[in-house]
Amino acid sequence: MGKRRGFFAELNYQAQQTEKRRRQQEAAGHRAHLAAQRQAERATKAYERAQLAAARSSAAERKAAEREAARLHVESRLAEVESMNASLAGDLADIDGLLTWTLDMDDYVDLESLKISAVEHPPFTPGRMAVPAPSVPEPTYEPEPVYEEPAAPGGLSAMLGGKKRHQQAIEGARTAFADAHRHWEQAKDAAHSSYVKKAAQREKSEAKRVAELSAAEEKYKQECEKREADASAHNAEVAKLINDLAFDVESAIQEYVGIVLSNSVYPEVFPVEHDHVFNLASRELSLKVSVPEPSSIPAVKAYRYVKAKDEIASTNLPVREKKERYANAVWQVAVRSLHEVFEADRAGKVHSIALAVGVDTVDPATGRPATVPLVIVAADRETFNGFDLAKVVPQATLQHLGAAMSKSPFDLVPADTSRGVRVRGE
Repeated sequence: MGKRRGFFAELNYQAQQTEKRRRQQEAAGHRAHLAAQRQAERATKAYERAQLAAARSSAAERKAAEREAARLHVESRLAEVESMNASLAGDLADIDGLLTWTLDMDDYVDLESLKISAVEHPPFTPGRMAVPAPSVPEPTYEPEPVYEEPAAPGGLSAMLGGKKRHQQAIEGARTAFADAHRHWEQAKDAAHSSYVKKAAQREKSEAKRVAELSAAEEKYKQECEKREADASAHNAEVAKLINDLAFDVESAIQEYVGIVLSNSVYPEVFPVEHDHVFNLASRELSLKVSVPEPSSIPAVKAYRYVKAKDEIASTNLPVREKKERYANAVWQVAVRSLHEVFEADRAGKVHSIALAVGVDTVDPATGRPATVPLVIVAADRETFNGFDLAKVVPQATLQHLGAAMSKSPFDLVPADTSRGVRVRGE
């Protein structure tokens, strides 16, 4: 049996991680831990401020400041211990409530909900490509010079050489006008040439911008079309899964069970992995569940602050309590796994479950990977669905089903499977 989740199971698994975080955040133990953590942070900051104040104090004030800093240090350490104990209590409560964790929710998965009802496209953001360059302003020209001929002399002035001077003035005016007009034309030509050059540059730049914008729009359009096509293909796969499930296609039932198991949200302190194979001929699901090794769960009963040594010490859980907690967790996982599949399978595709709960470890004798079976049990739908799981003792439930059970899961004593295990009553 491979451990790879199917496509829809993986898709659903990602969504369930969000749900897992939400449920953890709503848990009372988690809130208590966060509150204690915040208090510890506040106390630590207060101690640091007091230390700084003591360093800045005068000699007369220093002793009082140091006493206050010492008091706040103890307070911060006590707050740290409270935070650690709150986190520990939450972890232990999660382990003790593995079965209860799932009883308040329906494990059925509505496959229609896996369809994509509407494709969300990100907005098209072309940025500067969407902004045309400012137009080149028309050139402005100085007024064209106008020739003004000097006035002709009259009367006595004309008789006393005025005509000659007038002629000289005319020639000077014409020369000045010609120079002014030439300069004006040169300035006008230069302004026009600059305008034409800038306009051509803008036109070239705009053509490039428009081409880039068009390419970006086409790329965005193609991406949107791909998202739409992917959504359609996905919905078609979901529809096929729903149809195949209705017609008892073995792979579809296998896929649906994978989705259900991917929904099984376990606390981080006690991660669980599932592996399964469904056989249509027998209508039996072979389910393997891997639980963490005993050494991975908390072995501490509580933390305390030792003022004389300025250190945080721990009190270990009694060995008996550790063994009982771990064994109870294993029994809960077994019952919970049966419950989740049978409850989710409203159509009754799975008639029985052959369940093995074990630990993946390393064989100390060979150094090679090995699985230690802790629970081997088979249960049929009708029998199991007759149980009221809110009131059962998981160990007793497994014994009632005729399970082979480890005598000491904590010590990784394997369950005795020599006699075989089948559905009780067969």
